[in-house]
Amino acid sequence: MKVVLLQPPIRDFYDTDIRLQPLGLCMLKAAVKKHMPDVEVVVKDYHQGWGRKTIAFPGEFSYLKDYYKYHDKSPFSTFHHLYHFGAGFDEIAGDAVKEKPDVVGISSLFSPYYKEALACAEAIKGLIDLPIIMGGSHVSARPHSVLQDPNVDYIVRGEGERPLVEFLKRFRSGGAMSDVPNLGFKRDSEMILNPMGRPYDYKELAQPDFSDLPLNRYRLNNKPLCFITTSRGCPHRCTFCSVHLTFGDGFRIRSLEDVMTEIKKRYDEGYRVFDFEDDNLSYNGDYFKKLLENLITLYPAGDVQLVAMNGISYMSLDPEILRLMKKAGFNGLNLSLVSSNAATLKRFKRPHTLDKYLEIVKTAYDLGLEIVTYQILGLPNETLDDMIETVVLLAGLPVLIGVSIFYLTPGSAIAEEFPDRTKVDIVRSRSTAMAIVTDNFKRDDLFTLFITARIINFLKGVKAGNEVLGLMEALEVEKESDKRGSLGADILKRLLEEKRLYAATGNDIRVIPGFKTDLFFRVWNKMPFIFTRSGARINL
Repeated sequence: MKVVLLQPPIRDFYDTDIRLQPLGLCMLKAAVKKHMPDVEVVVKDYHQGWGRKTIAFPGEFSYLKDYYKYHDKSPFSTFHHLYHFGAGFDEIAGDAVKEKPDVVGISSLFSPYYKEALACAEAIKGLIDLPIIMGGSHVSARPHSVLQDPNVDYIVRGEGERPLVEFLKRFRSGGAMSDVPNLGFKRDSEMILNPMGRPYDYKELAQPDFSDLPLNRYRLNNKPLCFITTSRGCPHRCTFCSVHLTFGDGFRIRSLEDVMTEIKKRYDEGYRVFDFEDDNLSYNGDYFKKLLENLITLYPAGDVQLVAMNGISYMSLDPEILRLMKKAGFNGLNLSLVSSNAATLKRFKRPHTLDKYLEIVKTAYDLGLEIVTYQILGLPNETLDDMIETVVLLAGLPVLIGVSIFYLTPGSAIAEEFPDRTKVDIVRSRSTAMAIVTDNFKRDDLFTLFITARIINFLKGVKAGNEVLGLMEALEVEKESDKRGSLGADILKRLLEEKRLYAATGNDIRVIPGFKTDLFFRVWNKMPFIFTRSGARINL
């Protein structure tokens, strides 16, 4: 028996070159090989490594055309074209025919891209009649919606290893599917969702099998990158997150010995960058310290690079952990602040405090760690003043501002407070869509604050050591840096003088619609200074 597991392409305004390795599919392959060694499993990544193709704006995004109007070459640009990132659906279907599988599994991780997963199923079904099973976090959040598609025969909710293995056993033997945990299927016109069952313990799992993925496909700083996880789940229940639908309410940690064995194996295979994709990597501080100490002992300084692009909860960090992180190979730190407003954090059940965040930023900066802090714009309960307060705070700290515009994640607790999500709503559940507006703020406000954060980050990139500079001095430094810096300095000067923001379109500049200069200056006038990443202070 042969199984093909595929990662679909996506359609969006931008993509990332990293964080694309299909770790979940590689875990599924390893589980099947361990429990059913005679089954052939092939993992296909149809997202990374296939380039991009410009596509037309679909109707559900037509309202964004005026916001993403120009192909802007300035440092403050947002988006312009909508792209298809990955292989074409016909190509994927043709590949499936060549592989001649008995079963095809399709990953549907992120809700806004569910259409792409279903399009893969439709294209494959159009050429070859075989069962298609779909899993992933979107399936866990919207099981009936996915299963009702005529091209999807089975779905898996929650963790997929045990359900897939049990499904394949029944499929091969012709046995009943009614006792396969987490499985959904169709009986005549009825959709059946089996009860959720116990997932495999870590000791029952095998290490992810990356053998179908070229070593050099996933890279960071021109070094091969692979994903690592040390745990599953998150003990927190932030109301905008739906991770509990996949991993339940528990928090499970792998044995340190198993993690280190995997890292050594990946190193021997040629990987030099390890991205820890845990949902709460540092929650168990003692475990994390031991992991870092092992890595320090095993690899000389600079031999490997460690990252945690999924973010680290700053509530579980302390000076000792930060020092160990730096010594082990972490050069940067991704922190999710969300908001500086205590009422907002309480509203979303985040067990975090501003004081703790400020303490961690100071210690991390003193250690030489580059820090990115993520703020969510457009949280439903926040006012513009609340958002501005957070932007101004981050402007005065040695961090880059990572802005995400709020969207409703299907299956999250806060989504239950809104009307039922339509299919269009789900496609819009992404930051680039700027879909959620309230009486407190409009889409123009979100667009303006997003660009304002980019302007602040531009100034944070000024390389001037730890000097104190006036704004005009800082802009002169940028003008002398490179073409992009010079362009940004000129456009920012125009904004301050003419109270208009321009897009750089070839040899021309054009006013950007939707950018509210009055809101920009509300932020600007509240910032006494901007603290750069190099330690300079730019007085405004």
